[in-house]
Amino acid sequence: MQATDYPISGVWRFDPVLRPDDRGVFLESFKESVFAQTVGHSLHLAQMNISVSRAGTVRGVHFADVPPGQAKYVQCFDGKILDIVVDIRVGSPTFGQYETIELDADTHSGLYISEGLGHAFCALTDSATVGYFCSEGYSPEREHGIHPLDPDLALPWPEGEQSVLSPKDAAAPLLAEAIASGFLPQYGDCVEFVSGLSQ
Repeated sequence: MQATDYPISGVWRFDPVLRPDDRGVFLESFKESVFAQTVGHSLHLAQMNISVSRAGTVRGVHFADVPPGQAKYVQCFDGKILDIVVDIRVGSPTFGQYETIELDADTHSGLYISEGLGHAFCALTDSATVGYFCSEGYSPEREHGIHPLDPDLALPWPEGEQSVLSPKDAAAPLLAEAIASGFLPQYGDCVEFVSGLSQ
């Protein structure tokens, strides 16, 4: 398994070795030893979510209060998605920047998103099935969103304004409004929390 990091700290892609034969293909979808060596701590699995989305559906931008936040290990089991990680950690040197990563059912790559980062994705195929391991369970009072079509973020969704959103995501505040409200994660708090995971 090959690990790749990104300019935004706390984001890694894991590409497994595919072993095809006349029966199909075998791969190691997640490997704790490689993950821990790369990230610096183990992944605590509290919940696994699976979503099935039609083409043009955008889910996100979602994040949770830190501590404890909610880290995610994301994989696409069927179809293809455009995954976007947004740095919404106030005080981060890459605040407001984003990374785009395509995940699909052919490469079986996994994407790890650390606590405090914003996460969203769009289905690029007629149907896309996405699974994500979560370090913390669902807790509605700790979870928030940023509007995925915020013009200041200018996230490159293929369908643009025609993207399919849930009512909750469509009603989410813009980034500027979230900054003004003071509920975005603080970079220092995120660094301190993640550092504690390696103890």
